Amino acid sequence: MRSDLASLLPVRVAARYLLAEGVVGFDLVAVDGMPLPAYEPGAHIDVHTPGGAVRPYSLCHPHEVGQPYRIAVLLEATGRGGSASMHADVATGAVLKIGLPRNLFALNEHAPHTVLLAGGIGITPLLAMAERLHALRQPYVLHYATRNRASAAFADALRSGRLPAHAHLHHDDEAGGLLDIPRILRAAPPGSHLYVCGPGGFVQAVRDAAQALAWPEAQVHVEAFSAPLKPASQTAAATASGDASSHASSSEAGAFEVALSRTGGIVTVRPHQTIVDALAAHGLRVPVSCEQGLCGTCETRVLDGQVDHRDFHYSAAEQARHDRMLICCSRSHGPRLVLDL
Repeated sequence: MRSDLASLLPVRVAARYLLAEGVVGFDLVAVDGMPLPAYEPGAHIDVHTPGGAVRPYSLCHPHEVGQPYRIAVLLEATGRGGSASMHADVATGAVLKIGLPRNLFALNEHAPHTVLLAGGIGITPLLAMAERLHALRQPYVLHYATRNRASAAFADALRSGRLPAHAHLHHDDEAGGLLDIPRILRAAPPGSHLYVCGPGGFVQAVRDAAQALAWPEAQVHVEAFSAPLKPASQTAAATASGDASSHASSSEAGAFEVALSRTGGIVTVRPHQTIVDALAAHGLRVPVSCEQGLCGTCETRVLDGQVDHRDFHYSAAEQARHDRMLICCSRSHGPRLVLDL
């Protein structure tokens, strides 16, 4: 399981600023004045918001010793309150608690070429990757799609400074502004690695285009900020069978047991109940954040049983191993799972 409350870091908001329409940036420094832990591009931190929610936010710049952590928060009108709390309750000087940086979206710094595709607030981890690749003088291209110019965070940094030769901004409301994903993928040199981050529909469109163009799965790296239309496992099933519904129809919706190897308990998970909720009803609370199978906060080792993966986090190859799962959404294909809890 992920770290508990003992590993949380108290940080102070050193600066708060408007980055774009509906997007606020926060610079975070350690309360004790010590340097914050190092991280690699693609990493995120779990922020405990004043409203009680825990939300993952990508770190927007490569790590530099002594520099603040920088995050950007989009106000989501249809969200569950985390972003609203950050916008309404967190001012300069506020103290927050954050988790240690975790990287589930690591950059391959040795790829012969890198394609970065960002949709909306998905620019946050990809900006850090672009700056790192630029510093290494590695070949890359960054395409950033937004609804309009006003909603484009970090636009000034991408249009000036060090990155403009590699960065291309696309705005849906301008002539020719729609991102031509297949064209970009076809133009990439052989051996390129693709990184995509953004809303679920954007991520799904890139996944579908990469699959249609036979991009190797190991060279496609995904991070979504909202649930795509279907998990990676369904996409793979659709390719094999021609029917994207095959994964869903094979999944049992009934109750199953979860055996806890460390505590020795057995918990029944009812239909339409998540493992997280079933554990909480028995007094065992585990760290969760997105609760949509996106962020990986609730990742748990599976010691026995076959997982019905319903997440958007793992690749199809990772899901096929059945050695770990996201217990906020995934279930069991059989009557029993044994978890490392």
